[in-house]
Amino acid sequence: MKILITGGVKSGKSKYALHLAGDFSGKKVFIATAEAFDEEMTEKIKKHRRDRGDRFITIEEPINLHEVLDNIDCDLAVVDCLTVWCGNLLHYGKTELIYAFIESYKKAKFNIITVTNEVGMGIVPENRLSRLYVEKLGFLNEKIAEISDTVIFMVSGVPSIIKKIPQ
Repeated sequence: MKILITGGVKSGKSKYALHLAGDFSGKKVFIATAEAFDEEMTEKIKKHRRDRGDRFITIEEPINLHEVLDNIDCDLAVVDCLTVWCGNLLHYGKTELIYAFIESYKKAKFNIITVTNEVGMGIVPENRLSRLYVEKLGFLNEKIAEISDTVIFMVSGVPSIIKKIPQ
C-alpha cells in the first residue's frame, strides 16, 4: 500500500503519518529528508526525532531518495517529506532525481507513507526560483498521488481522504 499525505504547513501531516504507521507491523524505516541548515531546522529535526522515538530505523537522506527506496528491506517506510526534499534538489541542482524517485516509488514492494505539502493553492510566487519550486513540487506531488493507493489531505489536523483504491 502506498499512502500520500498532503496539506498545508503545520496541518498535522507528520503526526498523522506516525499515527498511520502504528497500524503496520514488522520492520519500519523512517526516511528523513531534512538537513539542519540553521538553528530553527536543527530544533525541528530534534522534535521530529523525539516524536517518532525508537519505533523506526531512521535513515537521513537529503538527496538520493531513489537509492534508499531501491535498497531498503522493510515492511513499511515513512518518507518525510517531499517538500523539503524538493527544496534540497533545487539547492544542489539535482532536480532530475525527481524522475528516479518516481520510478523507485512505483517499483517499491513494501508499504510507504509519504508526506508532502500542497503548495499550489496560493498565489503565483513573485520570483522565478519560487515559481520553479512550486512547479517541481506540484509535478512530483501529482505523480506520487497518481501512483498512490490512498491520498489524504490534512486540514487543521483533520484527515480527509481524497483518493482510496480498495485493496
